[in-house]
Amino acid sequence: MSNFSLAKDKIRVLLLENIHPKGVELFTNAGYKNVTLLPHALTGDELKKELENTHILGIRSKTTLDKEIFKNAPKLMAVGCFCIGTNQVDSLAAQRLGIPVFNAPFSNTRSVAELVMGEIVMLMRNIPEKNALAHRGDWQKSAKNSFEVRGKTLGIIGYGRIGTQVGILAESFGMTVVYHDVETKLPLGNATPAKTLDELLAVSDVVTLHVPATKETNQFFHAHHFSQMKEGSCFLNAARGNIVVIPDLIEALEQKKIRAAAIDVFPEEPASNTEPFLSPLQKFENVILTPHVGGSTEESQVNIGEEVAEKLIKYSDNGSTLSSVNFPEVSLPLHKGTHRILHIHKNTPGVMASLNNFFGTAGVNISAQYLQTKGDIGYVVVDSDTHVSEKVMDHIKSLPETIRTRVLY
Repeated sequence: MSNFSLAKDKIRVLLLENIHPKGVELFTNAGYKNVTLLPHALTGDELKKELENTHILGIRSKTTLDKEIFKNAPKLMAVGCFCIGTNQVDSLAAQRLGIPVFNAPFSNTRSVAELVMGEIVMLMRNIPEKNALAHRGDWQKSAKNSFEVRGKTLGIIGYGRIGTQVGILAESFGMTVVYHDVETKLPLGNATPAKTLDELLAVSDVVTLHVPATKETNQFFHAHHFSQMKEGSCFLNAARGNIVVIPDLIEALEQKKIRAAAIDVFPEEPASNTEPFLSPLQKFENVILTPHVGGSTEESQVNIGEEVAEKLIKYSDNGSTLSSVNFPEVSLPLHKGTHRILHIHKNTPGVMASLNNFFGTAGVNISAQYLQTKGDIGYVVVDSDTHVSEKVMDHIKSLPETIRTRVLY
């Protein structure tokens, strides 16, 4: 696949799922005039039809991009996930077709951490149940089962970006923080690592999950772990819905093993705000249920819109793939008066020798070159201070190792 030199006004940008207007603004200000913003996700044939003439695609969590979708998107150059995770995208299939995928791994960290900390206070004060009773006219003014968080122990499972931020906030409330992670992580503040998960569960008054969704974490928190928690402790999950066995959580609540819970993510979630939400946890008045809004603040949406749009624009404008989740990270500074060739190819021996030999015979003078490989592909950015003709690009495109190529400037 090849775009010899595509003008910005010819590049179609499709943004789905009501992506923040800040993203649209950045594309427009950068010279991209053909921008379509849709408020909802697309699926099946409708998505395939839209992608027939789309060069840059922006999605959130409800649009699924699998191998079949990518094969039906011949002009697609890049995908931006305007969210934290990229589980909805077959990143390997995209990589093999020469399509980098970008996301915003840091933009909503603070928003999630603040929600978790607020819910911890609410659970320890028994506010969910008191709130439900008050709405029914039942006035239960009592200090029973209501505790300060100061002096209590918070156990954080998954000590990454969000987990560490939760720990910092919790310490400012006077909590003792312990954490457990599959990787060795240096503590922030006065947090203490637990050698095992069971050790963390045994000492924690509150347990909060902040692990990614992987094959290893699928339904990894189950009956055994609830049985190891302190009697009357609280449980929170603002990570991913499939990491907790919900029937086991229900049993722990019914048996009063845990006093309360706050759940922001679910194994099955409505595809849109117009669909009903059903969960067996709805029967519990001591459980806070929120519709996957951990990162849903105005601030985080602006940040995400800026971060992902900027990455997509940089890739389109100069070939930068820095922080792509599935691509070799390649970036060269802008060189005025040069032609820039982007070449994505199969990661096999001899490709660069073949390219450079051809450049020499074709009279293409290379002023800068940077190559990186990842998995099945290699990606090289080449700057030339001589004119790069369509004939040269056609030859590069014809190489058996070429996946796709493009010339800029």
